[in-house]
Amino acid sequence: MDADEPLLRVRDLRVTLRTPRGPADALRGVSFALHRGETVGLIGESGSGKSLTGLALIGLLPEEAQVAGSMRFAGRELVGLAEPEWCRLRGDRIAMVFQEPMTALNPLHPVGRQIGESLRLHKGLDARAARAEALRLLERVRMPRAARRLDAWPHQLSGGQRQRVLVAIALACKPDLLIADEPTTALDATLQREVLQLIATLVREDRLALLLISHDLGLMGENVQRSMVMYGGTVVESGPTADVFRRLAHPYTRGLFAARPRIGLPRGTRLPTIPGRVPELADLPAGCPFADRCDRVTDACRAAPPPPVPVAGDSGHVARCIHLDTFA
Repeated sequence: MDADEPLLRVRDLRVTLRTPRGPADALRGVSFALHRGETVGLIGESGSGKSLTGLALIGLLPEEAQVAGSMRFAGRELVGLAEPEWCRLRGDRIAMVFQEPMTALNPLHPVGRQIGESLRLHKGLDARAARAEALRLLERVRMPRAARRLDAWPHQLSGGQRQRVLVAIALACKPDLLIADEPTTALDATLQREVLQLIATLVREDRLALLLISHDLGLMGENVQRSMVMYGGTVVESGPTADVFRRLAHPYTRGLFAARPRIGLPRGTRLPTIPGRVPELADLPAGCPFADRCDRVTDACRAAPPPPVPVAGDSGHVARCIHLDTFA
């Protein structure tokens, strides 16, 4: 692979799912690139397509899903890859930290065995060597009393400890790409910071490419170099995180930031809300996916999906809105 080529390049990724109401476009033309050592965040409400994008990148979409477009990883096309080939990549060169550790971990096996599983499958280690490496990984993710935790069952660990186990599993084979889907959900603020600092340290030391998925704007502002705001299966705004957070070019991005709690507001202050709700996949409009909730919608918004428009003054910052000039 050319040194200047991104580790991952996604072009016009489209995913269609089967629903009780017929086929529905869940991802609609997602495109981005991710270089080794780079951190990119996916932001949006539940149902916007964030987690589905991550599942597509690791080959865990529903069996009936139809995938079109391109996902090139280390020069290799992933769209259309056979399941045996996915199994060789998944957990080895591409790894994922899932949202809820209690359901991601197997309750019938101690955590040491679960960490060592990918080492035995992908690296050919025997049971003793896999256990020794599992201990090293637990120590690396700063698990308290790591040697004792090897034989612990998931239910015997705290939420933060289970999350560390998931990170250890994901890092076991030294992947090139790490996908972290809401890795701090249900953790208190102190544990959230610890887990995120841990992931950031590992990304820096191993030069991993990180795709961080979250709805937490503050978390994204502190932890990723570039941000992509998703809505209705489409990336509606993207660019360097500092630029995206400063300009808030797309109406949806503006709505997300306006609705976040802020320190110093008087007691009883009602936060602004985005009217309506995220539409069902089968109900997405033909044009801009945010059209039904936008207060500046026109007939042209509903006619066709808006193209990405450069945001003036910011290099690499684009938004899919035909009314950007009205927000200046």
